Formats: sequence, structure tokens, C-alpha cells
Amino acid sequence: MRTLFIGDIVGSPGRRIVRELLPDILLQRQIDLCVANGENSASGFGITPRIVQELFAAGIEVLSGGNHVWDRREILEYFPHEPRLLRPANFPAGSPGSGVYVGTTKNGVRYAVLNLQGRTFMTPIDDPFRTAESELAKLPPDVKVVVVDMHAEATSEKLAMGWNLDGKVSAVLGTHTHVQTADERVLPGGTAYITDVGMTGPHDSIIGMEKGPIIQRFHDALPIRFAVAEGDIRMKCVLLDIDETTGRARGIERLNFRLD
Repeated sequence: MRTLFIGDIVGSPGRRIVRELLPDILLQRQIDLCVANGENSASGFGITPRIVQELFAAGIEVLSGGNHVWDRREILEYFPHEPRLLRPANFPAGSPGSGVYVGTTKNGVRYAVLNLQGRTFMTPIDDPFRTAESELAKLPPDVKVVVVDMHAEATSEKLAMGWNLDGKVSAVLGTHTHVQTADERVLPGGTAYITDVGMTGPHDSIIGMEKGPIIQRFHDALPIRFAVAEGDIRMKCVLLDIDETTGRARGIERLNFRLD
């Protein structure tokens, strides 16, 4: 089973490269399942119902989130109506939506996507490690392919989750920091891992935002408005090769597409 996971989509440039390149990528690479993190797709902060439908129309089948997933008020009431839009499963009970989606690919393979959020250097919500255990225990026994988006700041926390879930899920893929790491590998138990998939959006930037205001903020520490940059638009993603009968990963490959 060939699964494409797209790193954090940032603003209109990120959405543009997805619209223009993804349909051909899915066809040429014979992708069975496409998942993306979309929590920054609305002007760099949050996501809206319209954008959810735009990204699904481009070929993404499940959208995961993170700490910015609530930034647009209109998304709160939308969550219960779209199960393929996820927020981290370890948000407190009663939060809108779900952190897990169970689906079936076009060729009949059952799969699950689990969204988690770290706590180190981030809002200390519920324990993602215990949440992972409880959510995995609820999955139907015929679901062997499980992809985890670990949305976290600290490399150590992402690595810990990778080793914690090795042999229990097909992949643990880090998001949030917007910088693709070069440590992709398949762990001994058959779980594909990377610390951060990277960013889909403008790379002539500081993690997707115009450079000037951010540099100024580091100089004077004063509040300033950040805006999504425009140049060097790239799609960072990973391609997973998963044995659909066992759920174990056979390979993970970093991919980097650029919009001319």
C-alpha cells in the first residue's frame, strides 16, 4: 500500500501547489492513500470548511491538525460533520471532532489515521502516550494500517513516540516545526518514522511567514503581524510503502516537489 503524507500546508501558496501538482503525483506514483496536515492552510493559521473541501477535491483523503486547528471560529461547528478532518486526539474530552479516522481505500484496504499533539514546549493538554494506547485499543481488529501524525515541538518527544509505537502502528510522522528532517527510517518493529515531514508552502520565508516581521520580532520582542510569504513554493512529503496484510512499513522516502 502506497501512502503519501504531506507536511503542514501553509496558506494560499501551500494550497496552490497541492491543487496544481497533487493530482498528477497521485496518478504517477500510484498512491493508494493521501493524508496531509492542514492546520495552517488558512492564511497560515487554522483551517476553514471551504478550505477543507478544496483540499479534499485535490485528492487528499484525510486532514490532520494541531495546536492551530481551532484558530478559525467557523471550523468548530464543522468538525462533527466531517469525520475526515481531525484534531489531536489528546485534546480534553468534549472538544469538537475526533482525533481518529477509520476508512477504506479505493482498493478495499482498511486503514486508520491517528492525530496526536505533544506537550513539551506546547500547551500541556492530555498525555499523548496514554491517548495513543487507548485509541489504538479501540480500533477494529481488521485495521492493520495505522498512520500517526505526531504534531509536536520537541524532537525528543517525537522520537519517544516513534519508539513507543514501534511495531504497533505503520508510521509515526512528525509535524509542526515546518522544517523537513533527514532521519527517515523504518524502526526494527516495522514502523516508519521521521521527526518532521516539513512544510508545504513558501520556503523563501521563515517557516512559511515573511522574513522581515519575524526578524524584527526577534530584535525587539514587540507584537507584530505575521503574513504568509510567497516565494519558492514547495511540497514536502513522505512516501510510505506499507504491507497491507501486516501493517508493517517496508520503506519511507522523503519527497520534495517545487512549483515552477
